[in-house]
Amino acid sequence: MKNICIVVGARPNFIKVAPIIWAIDKAKSAGEKISYMLVYTGSCDDATLEPSLFDDLQINKPDVYLGVNCSSLNELTGMVMAEFERYLSSHQTDVVIVVDDLASTMAVAIVTKKCGICLAHLVAGTRSFDIKMPKEINRLVIDGLSDYLFTAGAGSNSIVTREGASLSQIYMVGNVLIDTLRFNHSRLRRPQFFDKLMLNDKGYLVLTLNRKCLFSNEEKLKCLILSIIEASGMCPVIAPLREKAASVVASLGIDNSKFVVLPSMPYLEFGYLSANARGVITDSGNVAEEATFNNVPCITLNSYTEHIETVTQGTNVLVGENPDLLKDVVADMVAGRWKKGTLPDRWDGRTAERIVRILIEKN
Repeated sequence: MKNICIVVGARPNFIKVAPIIWAIDKAKSAGEKISYMLVYTGSCDDATLEPSLFDDLQINKPDVYLGVNCSSLNELTGMVMAEFERYLSSHQTDVVIVVDDLASTMAVAIVTKKCGICLAHLVAGTRSFDIKMPKEINRLVIDGLSDYLFTAGAGSNSIVTREGASLSQIYMVGNVLIDTLRFNHSRLRRPQFFDKLMLNDKGYLVLTLNRKCLFSNEEKLKCLILSIIEASGMCPVIAPLREKAASVVASLGIDNSKFVVLPSMPYLEFGYLSANARGVITDSGNVAEEATFNNVPCITLNSYTEHIETVTQGTNVLVGENPDLLKDVVADMVAGRWKKGTLPDRWDGRTAERIVRILIEKN
């Protein structure tokens, strides 16, 4: 029996590991000797995990909660290391799968290798090339420790190869987020507020905000939002924001009936909102990937992206934090003047299947 431990450090990670869980369950039903445990580094009462999330993703809740929750990244790293070491000491584990680039992910990676267990990194080879970013340090450490580097594309393969990874460690499996999007495409739910706000498909813009550095400069953030509102014309701007982001935006004192801030939404409802928008404005790489998959115009409020294929092949455009450029590009978005995107290689919905097959076949 091959025992897999899948570790998740934040809500977006669940969306990426769901297809891995489906694929393991399918392989097990077909007679393969494989099982998994789902471990969440946070607590069972984490407010960021809406009650419908696991039903929406059609997966069970985590088997184990490490219960770590603190604001200091260094303190969090140490606490996760201690708790995950306790977990490994009492659970037979052959492979640990970690996702993305959180401090908790790095902590789990370090403990896994210290315990002599195989480590698999999902979405390996992702880089901003900005060593000042804590997440960039996390990525370098996790990839450097991993036995299996599961990459989304050829660009990521080149990065980990240049950094010294052996070709035998690198597997270009594709974008696992697309597996989730394809699976749920027919299950998306039209939010009830569409009728109240009189929204029509392709008749509104979506704004998401997550980056802490955007919130730290409130004057700049206000300029960016006002640029979006001005350029949007009669097109309403719908901004589903988490509590902290909503609080910062509320403090800006923006009073415009076309700019609607809503609480964060269930997964399937946000999926409908973004898939049927005229355009999406975001600082999230995952949201930009979803927009490319849905062929929805996308603007990223950053000067770079770790998901460059969304720009080179997809519908994404980078504007940095330039309010004048943002205004011009939003005007193009509303007017329908936008490039045509194509799906990058291996966005076929079979990424998880390839990953599980590799884990089963390798010793």
